[in-house]
Amino acid sequence: MKLLLVEDHQEIAGVIFDFFEIKGYTLDYANNGQHGFELGSTEHYDLIILDVMLPKMDGFEVCQQLRERGIDTPILMLTARDTREDTLEGFSHGADDYLVKPFDLDILEARIKALTRRRLGETALNQLSFGEMTLNLSTHTVERGNCSFALNPTLFTILKLLMIKAPKVVSKQELISALWGDNEPEGNVLRSHIYQLRHQIDKPFKRAYIKNVPKVGYQLVDED
Repeated sequence: MKLLLVEDHQEIAGVIFDFFEIKGYTLDYANNGQHGFELGSTEHYDLIILDVMLPKMDGFEVCQQLRERGIDTPILMLTARDTREDTLEGFSHGADDYLVKPFDLDILEARIKALTRRRLGETALNQLSFGEMTLNLSTHTVERGNCSFALNPTLFTILKLLMIKAPKVVSKQELISALWGDNEPEGNVLRSHIYQLRHQIDKPFKRAYIKNVPKVGYQLVDED
């Protein structure tokens, strides 16, 4: 797990570094808000530990600007101020959790693990994976290898159903019902859409995922 620690108090930063590095975490460090913001907006972190009272830019402003930039990395704020108003201000600026100094390092680690587990859960619910292919359920985009494709609603529905049931076979009737309900269009329109989907996600690669099961339907198969 890679963490960013933004803390101007050298002694506190040293204690946190020692504790987490021994446990196998990787940490980057900033001793002022401006540097913390630059690292947080340009590097990837699993979580940011952010002090409130910082030189150049306070933690509230760092948190708010990261959120305004679309950075959704979990942020745990540290502060010596324990009033209700301070806590609410931290959350209002986009913080995910708030810990008052002095704190127990084991509690800090437990909070970090809870936040990152929650984040992984949200990510997992937002995408489906099969082999080296990932389907984003929010953006309707599929990634395979170094390629990314935007799917129209029909192709998205087909691939989503195939990925949910993989490696089981999805019958033609299941696909037709998911796409059109009881209003199936005339002609073999489903076959045409399968062809289009194959053209996007299989044709550029050596190994095809979509397999036709004669007289039954289709399935995703990863020969490796």
